[in-house]
Order: sequence, then structure tokens, then C-alpha cells
Amino acid sequence: QMMAANGYVVIAPCRRGMPGSGQAWNEAISGDWGGGAMQDLLDATDAMAKEPYVDASRMGAVGASFGGYSVYWLAGKHNKRFKTFISHSGIFNLESFYAETEEIWFPEFDLEGAFWNTPKPRSYTEFSPHLYVQNWDAPILVIHGQLDFRIPVTQGMQAFTAAQLRGTPSRFLYFTDEGHWIQKAQNSILWQRTFFDWLDKYLK
Repeated sequence: QMMAANGYVVIAPCRRGMPGSGQAWNEAISGDWGGGAMQDLLDATDAMAKEPYVDASRMGAVGASFGGYSVYWLAGKHNKRFKTFISHSGIFNLESFYAETEEIWFPEFDLEGAFWNTPKPRSYTEFSPHLYVQNWDAPILVIHGQLDFRIPVTQGMQAFTAAQLRGTPSRFLYFTDEGHWIQKAQNSILWQRTFFDWLDKYLK
């Protein structure tokens, strides 16, 4: 609603892994993070770009948590679709994520185990966004909280460092007193201002 109120056309695809379309659809993402779910996002983007009220030359991708992972993935795979990206609490490197998260049961199931397993799960050989950072060609805003133990802040630091070293226009919004989500009023105001300032700079 805030994005629409600020003049943006918003698309939120019901990609694979989203609830509400049956158990099989919800579980189709497990072990396939960078597969069907990402294709769903790209297909929805391409369909939306054809609408007469959409300027396909000024599209951005934003997301949080798995959506933040999706943003990092799309940044290396979007083929010039997007002009900018914003990732909040996203996973950049699935191997280091496996060794850092407090929710080890989750990657054990959803990434099909540890990165040292033989054979090595596809999650680590194909679906980790850091594998495609050489393709990053659009500005990216990284947002993360120090107290995020589900997806530790080092994931955001890695992404921001990679963008900086590549010369990709980038900014890191770092909250020392927040976790996976932004809860404090003053921090929410800063989040909103930074978020929309970034979008407006690159899309308006």
C-alpha cells in the first residue's frame, strides 16, 4: 500500500512456495530455490511489463527474507529487466548461511542438507546468489539488522562488500538494534525514507 501510495505499480506474484495454493505448490520450492520459484517471478515480471500502464524501462525488484534472497538471485540473473534492487534481510551465500543460522533445521530440510554432503546439493552448486555476483549490473540497497539470527547480518555485509568491490552503486542500511524485521518506530521511519529515496532516485 505504501508503494502504491507513492506512485508505484506493484506486483507480488504467488510464486512457488507461497501458501494458499495447496501443499504441493507450497513444497515445490524445497531444494529448488533458484529454479521454478525464480522463473515464476521472471514470468510475472515479463507479463506485467507488457501492460500499457507499466514503463518496462523503469522496473525494480524488492524483497525481504526469502524475498531478499530472491533479490540477490535476480540481481545476477535478470538480464536487464530491472534498474535497481532492494534486499532486506536476504541470504547472499547459502554455504555460509548454513553454518551461521540459528534455524539449522530449516536449511537441513529446504536446502537438502549440508554443503559438505556428497553429492553436494544443487542449492549450493546452482542456487546461491553469490555464484552470480559477477553479473550484478544495477544499483542495490542492502538492509540488515545486527540482531538477526535467522539470517545473520554477515549475509548483508557480504552482499554489500561484493557490490562495492565490483563498483556497483550500493548502500548498506545497518540497524544495530533490530533483528529480522524492523520493529522500533524511529527505525521504521528511517527504513521507509531510505527505501523510497532509493526507489525514487533510480526509478522516477
